[in-house]
Amino acid sequence: MVHATSSVLLLLGLALLAPGLSAKKCSLTGNWINDLGSNMTIGAVNDEGEFSGSYLTAVTSSPNDIRVSPLQGTQNNFNRSSQPTFGFTVNWNFSESTSVFVGQCFVDKNGKEVLKTIWLQRSNVDDTGDDWKATR
Repeated sequence: MVHATSSVLLLLGLALLAPGLSAKKCSLTGNWINDLGSNMTIGAVNDEGEFSGSYLTAVTSSPNDIRVSPLQGTQNNFNRSSQPTFGFTVNWNFSESTSVFVGQCFVDKNGKEVLKTIWLQRSNVDDTGDDWKATR
């Protein structure tokens, strides 16, 4: 009978712990590397959801040498979701362009944090007639 009681207590303990294991909060803070090898570092997210960091892209159409560029962003803190949405802007230090990213921070089924984003880039053009080719 002691063995059966131990099993029940073990199952009860696991049932109580399981929700805590699946509720890991995804944190933007840290170093991130995308599929193309670009590196991004995000500093601490403050109480208002604001953060800053740096981005070193591995891909560019600019003929200039790639340099680390600053980023500024915000995380949505409306309900303090464990998988928050966010957005940030990168002001490229080596070209006359700016990129904006929006996305969400996820914790996958293996407990790994993953960022899913989409971006727009605006390059400088000399005339409004060239506006059509300025945004990627």
